[in-house]
Amino acid sequence: MDKTKKVEELLTRGVSAIYPGREALEKVLKSGKKLKLYQGFDPTGIKLHVGHLVGLMKLKQWQELGHEVIFLIGDGTGQAGDPSGKTRAREKYLSNEELRKNAKDYVMQAGRVVKFEGKNAAKILYNGDWLNKLTLVDIFKIADNFTLQQLGERDLFVERKKKGEEINMREFFYPMLQAYDSVAMGVDLELGGEDQIFNMLCGRTLMKRMFNREKFVMATPLLTDSSGKKIGKTEGNVIALDAEPNDFYGMIMSLSDDVIIKCFECLTDLETGEVREIESEIKAGKNPMIFKRRLAYELTRMLNSKEEAKEAGENFEKVFSKRELPEEDDVELVSIDKENLTITEATVASGLAPSMSEGRRLVLGNGIKINNEVVSDPNYPIDLTDEREVLLRRGKINFVRIKYGPKEKN
Repeated sequence: MDKTKKVEELLTRGVSAIYPGREALEKVLKSGKKLKLYQGFDPTGIKLHVGHLVGLMKLKQWQELGHEVIFLIGDGTGQAGDPSGKTRAREKYLSNEELRKNAKDYVMQAGRVVKFEGKNAAKILYNGDWLNKLTLVDIFKIADNFTLQQLGERDLFVERKKKGEEINMREFFYPMLQAYDSVAMGVDLELGGEDQIFNMLCGRTLMKRMFNREKFVMATPLLTDSSGKKIGKTEGNVIALDAEPNDFYGMIMSLSDDVIIKCFECLTDLETGEVREIESEIKAGKNPMIFKRRLAYELTRMLNSKEEAKEAGENFEKVFSKRELPEEDDVELVSIDKENLTITEATVASGLAPSMSEGRRLVLGNGIKINNEVVSDPNYPIDLTDEREVLLRRGKINFVRIKYGPKEKN
């Protein structure tokens, strides 16, 4: 693909809005100027998932065109707690130490898409390095550029007020802190999901008022299905970028058919023409499963390797399309220090559920099978005496064998 087409894709594919406008940004790019840009990721969890992949793919495009890319870890903003998408105030806020610990593997996960080594490597920065050094006077100077009315007009705050729900003052600080990131780094452009537009435009305001300088904003669409439900989690599991290839492939295959085209557009580097052809064939009545297999392969290959993607596809066909169980040696064996337990206890002890409440919910929802049979009673007994092994299955893709085994003494 030549440079002109790459710029065209950069400005249109997987982009929902550009401020102050596409034409203005296109003009700068055509002048040959190299821009300094960033996207921030608050490490409120330990995994990057396919929802984050939309932004990572866009960062990759900017990087390949020779622009300066910054991967910003929000260990400072994360302490305030981003209210974006939250219908109510948080009950718990993370400390800087907790956020940095969560972010430990973020770079490794993002590195499957964005280059952090070699020519034009992306920079890694932590906004806690400057936000935690702000003095009271510094914060006053930042706040002086915004009004209560401006911040209160944010859609999610308006909705909360209508419902009579609280708005924590801590959340009012978040847009201002994110805005200061742009000033601290002196960027030309900020990239983020469309749920971040308010925050990103605050950064644009601050750059103009403090530096009298333009800052572009590029918003990417959120991955959602036709009902508006966010994609990133399925069957209670995050579709993590570093998930095992077999698990990742299977979770992509479990996505609804109506997101196939959006995923091809935003998560892969297939030619736009080919994506449009796939869209036409689906509209013409061709089985969407054919293209979902292609999507699962392309994403698994991109995040792992061709060999692992091929193997994951073959395993999926064997286990699910042919309704076979995996080979015994391919299923993890977990020893449990209890001979008699309930299915809920076994679900938790085997690692298929993080807590008893989640395990119980899964069983009640027919999400757990014993030896490939659905059990919906949370107190269903499991007997592991006489060296008996039991096969547990969660959803479509998670299998584990359990047996009795005393814990090893240190």
